[in-house]
Amino acid sequence: MISEMVLVPTDDATLSGDFVVPAAARAVVLFAHGSGSSRHSPRNRMVAAELRTAGFGTLLMDLLSEREERHDAITAEHRFDVPLLGRRLVAAIDWLEVQPDTRGLPVVLFGASTGAAAALVAAAERPDRVLTVVSRGGRPDLADGALEHVRAPVLLIVGGQDNEVLKLNQEAARRLRAPHSLRIVEGATHLFEEPGALEQVAETARQWCDDRLRAVRETAAEEE
Repeated sequence: MISEMVLVPTDDATLSGDFVVPAAARAVVLFAHGSGSSRHSPRNRMVAAELRTAGFGTLLMDLLSEREERHDAITAEHRFDVPLLGRRLVAAIDWLEVQPDTRGLPVVLFGASTGAAAALVAAAERPDRVLTVVSRGGRPDLADGALEHVRAPVLLIVGGQDNEVLKLNQEAARRLRAPHSLRIVEGATHLFEEPGALEQVAETARQWCDDRLRAVRETAAEEE
């Protein structure tokens, strides 16, 4: 297993990430955290750990530099800059493609809150590299015009008590042209802090990714 802290270069910043790849990984999950969070998000780290047990590599990375984080903590200027965050996820996708342990592996984008919008923007930019997009309590509506250009299947997971975000996800789902599914975790609020809620998110995401990988294999077998 590869487990290391990495630096991911982008056009205008170098970003820190925690990179873990089990032996014979089937795909790699790139996490995009939400507004005001970081790669140390305990919720994303819990989901990442569950996915690794199922044979997925993970890259949890900060989407802002340390200087930008300090500025954003005061102004909240960058956390809603979805085009910027999307470009940085594209750079991370390209970085994964040149790493020996992840070259050629399908990429799953897992976004929370505003990170989900950035993930959809990146998926629209790299349609041949992204297997699927998973949104946890996300704001896909903030992806704006990218929604109609996403080709990868999209899974939207929302807490049943997260009423406003649920409504925004339902509206975004109607705009998606790619295959998609909206899953509601009953009784959960925005951060899925209720007992068992986050575990349900992880299991739902794992099963969805398994199904997407199986579909790719079956399509490849039919074409042979």
